[in-house]
Order: sequence, then structure tokens, then C-alpha cells
Amino acid sequence: MLTTPDQSKNGITSGDADDVHPIGVSACLLGENCKYNGGNNRNEALIGWLGSRDVVPVCPEVMGGLPTPRPPAEMVDGVVQTADGSSVDKEFHDGAQIAEEKLRASGAGLVILQSRSPSCGARQIYDGTFTGTLIDGEGTFARQLRAHGYEVLDVSEFEEQR
Repeated sequence: MLTTPDQSKNGITSGDADDVHPIGVSACLLGENCKYNGGNNRNEALIGWLGSRDVVPVCPEVMGGLPTPRPPAEMVDGVVQTADGSSVDKEFHDGAQIAEEKLRASGAGLVILQSRSPSCGARQIYDGTFTGTLIDGEGTFARQLRAHGYEVLDVSEFEEQR
């Protein structure tokens, strides 16, 4: 049974040594309708695994002032923008900062993020062509978290290890 983040920072293992620390989670994975299209990415397996742990939900895009719903955005030459070329880079970076501050204040060390997002993607993101093409890379929030020493887990890694 999965119960904790592995202390060697390579994923999820059994045990309960880390149950006392809050876990940051992309709010959309918990069922919050904060996704760009107004929906969510509720993940029942993750919610079940989290159980009664202290969870800190964050949506950096909303925390940065973007509405729900909002136009889809991708990284284009290192800048987050919508398909019409409008930059939302400031909102993404502001939201990453605000969300990281919330996690720091909570004492969270592990953060489980939504896959492929230009904010939360921790392994892959869309390539900026708005064609659904994925590339290796990470979103603004995932990058900021790693730079500040958080253990970042893409929800797909959680799913692979269960």
C-alpha cells in the first residue's frame, strides 16, 4: 500500500515516516474546477492515497489572477502565452510565487502536480504550437518548486508507482 513519499526523492513507497508533513497538490487533482476549461482533473486514486493527510491545494494559475475558464496557454520560446499570442507569463510567474509561499508556510516538502500543464507540468509540457505535441520540460511552478528544494512529483509518476 502506498503511504509516503520516498525519502530518497524518487517517488512513492510504503511506510508512514512522512505522514506528519503536509503534501502540496494541484487543486484540479482534488476536484476543484480551476482548470483552464472550467473543469478539473479529479484523481480518485490520489485522493484515496492522500486519505487523512494534511493536504495543501494550490492552483498557481488562479492564484496569479487568471479567471476560470480561460484560454489555453503553452510555453512559447520560454514565455507562457495563449494561442493568439497574448502573454500570460506574468500571471503564471506571480501565481507560482504565491503558491510556493503558501506551501512554504505550510511546511510541505512533497508536491504532486498535474501533468503537462504550462504551470504544473513536472516531466513534459506542450511544445507551444497548440497542436497537442508534448516535449520534455517543466512548467513555471514545477521549475520554481524544484529551484526551492521541493520534491516534485508529476501525478503520472504517482499513477505509475501505484
